[in-house]
Amino acid sequence: VAANLLDHETRRVSDRFPVYALFTDPPLARAGITEREARASGRSVLIGQRPMARVGRARERSETQGFMHVLVDGETRRILGAALLGIEADEAIHCIVDVMTAGAPFTAIRRAVHIHPTVSELIPTVLGEMQPLI
Repeated sequence: VAANLLDHETRRVSDRFPVYALFTDPPLARAGITEREARASGRSVLIGQRPMARVGRARERSETQGFMHVLVDGETRRILGAALLGIEADEAIHCIVDVMTAGAPFTAIRRAVHIHPTVSELIPTVLGEMQPLI
């Protein structure tokens, strides 16, 4: 409301997407739609997924359980949703949330160079291996 009244923006609640984290061990972080919702949407969807065992930081700390998966609209190339389960997932999800909020294509983050060893460094790799969601 404040942005609309004071900053003359036209923001709506319907423009938002769900984002949350469960501070479990390991943490779960999600943004946007789920894989089930993507399948039900009838649209062309791509998915990229990798186990957390591929994350340098997870291996360094011997906390390799979990996964990352990202859903992308096959036509617009925008990120539709993501789920991260594993060490520091609650922090790494913000890389994806920022791209989703900007409305940028997934390729914007796929080309990014991330610091090693961090959890978020796996995100460009996941986005570089998108496959059709069957």
